[in-house]
Amino acid sequence: MAHSRARRNPADGRAPVRRVASGFAVLLLLLGVLGFVPGVTSAYAELRFAGPGSGAHLLGVFQVSALQNLVHLVSGAAGLALARTVAGARAFLLGGGAVYLVLWLYGLAVDRRSEANVLALDRADTWLHLLLGATMLALGLFAGRREHRR
Repeated sequence: MAHSRARRNPADGRAPVRRVASGFAVLLLLLGVLGFVPGVTSAYAELRFAGPGSGAHLLGVFQVSALQNLVHLVSGAAGLALARTVAGARAFLLGGGAVYLVLWLYGLAVDRRSEANVLALDRADTWLHLLLGATMLALGLFAGRREHRR
């Protein structure tokens, strides 16, 4: 039975595209922070600033470097700032989605052992970038459309 004094949902009245953008921003911040946490990031002693020599793996799966973690932190912070407005949230989802799709293509093209692999991308990172990019882009397109209909 519902209580008559139930707490107000903080998301009430907030545009769905803003909630979605905020969610992705928090996810990126979380990835960036966890990349610097020993234990969550295996072989933490092998974390390097950049390049394929970084032997650290977030959750034991995704190769990370300090630069990659910083990119996630900056992206997440920008996403939170942009999610304050509908237009900003949509721009974050569309722009961020496009950037992650470019990173996916870069991950497919770069030799993982070469110095050109500055972010220390591995196969798991590459496919995660495809998932993030496609999802952010699709949600930016479709969540934004729903807002314009109202």
